[in-house]
Amino acid sequence: MSLKIRNYLFQDCQAIANIYNEAVLKGGITMDYEPFSAGHFQDLVQKFNPRETILIAENHNGVVGWGIIKKYSDRPGYRVCCETSIYLKFSETNQGYGYTLQTALLEQVKAFKYHHVVAKILAGNQGSIKFHQKFGFELVGIQKEIGFYQEQWHDVAIMQLLIN
Repeated sequence: MSLKIRNYLFQDCQAIANIYNEAVLKGGITMDYEPFSAGHFQDLVQKFNPRETILIAENHNGVVGWGIIKKYSDRPGYRVCCETSIYLKFSETNQGYGYTLQTALLEQVKAFKYHHVVAKILAGNQGSIKFHQKFGFELVGIQKEIGFYQEQWHDVAIMQLLIN
């Protein structure tokens, strides 16, 4: 497995959108209904503060995944908390790329000096919940029927990791 993890470049936004849109179209991973353009992600990264970023995972096939660190809230008391997510091309799963990307993402979380990491996961996505548990995330609650997507209610699992 030859995988390189690096900080995003502005020109990566199309690849980021393509990978995210796979999750949108598949369903069960996000509650977004419509695919996003590269412009959406360009707007997002232009608004990042110094403690927010996207990490890119690439191999010989190009960009195969990405992970984001974003602030949890604009309220100053939450400055110690961030939220993370990762997305991989479906054709590139089950190769250890998610593990490598998550490891790098959590190293960057530490470098940004966050103390608390939140992951919000559709409760039916047991694979993602188990994946996060491997990194020490604990399930702290289920938000019942918080989203309505594809003509049904969805619960969201809230997971947290405390960084020492």
